[in-house]
Amino acid sequence: MLKIRVLLVEDNRMLRDGITAMINGHGDLMVAGVSDGLEDAVVKARTAKPHLMLINLGLDSQESLSIVTTMKAEFPLVKIVGMGLGATQSDIREFVQAGTVGFILKNATPDDMLRTIRGVAAGEMVLPPTMTGSLFFQVVEHGLARGNHAPKADTRMTQREKEVTALIVDGMSNKEIASTLNIATFTVKSHVHNILEKLALHSRLQIANHARS
Repeated sequence: MLKIRVLLVEDNRMLRDGITAMINGHGDLMVAGVSDGLEDAVVKARTAKPHLMLINLGLDSQESLSIVTTMKAEFPLVKIVGMGLGATQSDIREFVQAGTVGFILKNATPDDMLRTIRGVAAGEMVLPPTMTGSLFFQVVEHGLARGNHAPKADTRMTQREKEVTALIVDGMSNKEIASTLNIATFTVKSHVHNILEKLALHSRLQIANHARS
């Protein structure tokens, strides 16, 4: 039997060990490599040759959206499943656009995780059960209709990036911005990272000064 080879990207060792044990307990699945962050994940993926990457979208010190984008660009044929995400429409859409084709929410059961992994490996896009219906079609329209590729970075700011920039000018922290926009804190961090790259800047202060100029 050809096993589904999974690369697990998780910075919590206990979770990493537990998920690895659970996946390896099924004959059609195997964890081919484990990683705790982006640089190590790229190296592990080159040697493990996974069919699927299972990535924690809430890594403590990582830009999760940037990790997904980088891994998809480096390994375009590998399917990506994000886990640990809160059920917000904006987050789902952004990660779909970056290349994620399956999601496992924080309250998912082991059976939910296994079904998602198998479904994605079979070519399906797997959204959380509570997010089908109208949201499903919005995700398809904004993500899959564009070929499920990460958007190319350019000098134009997205509407969300403009909103984040305005709140940075107001002196808000990432946590405060997340609360104001009703998105996850790590998503705000990803937006800030993208803004810095697009404007070729190096700090939040420079973003604020640029916006005021």
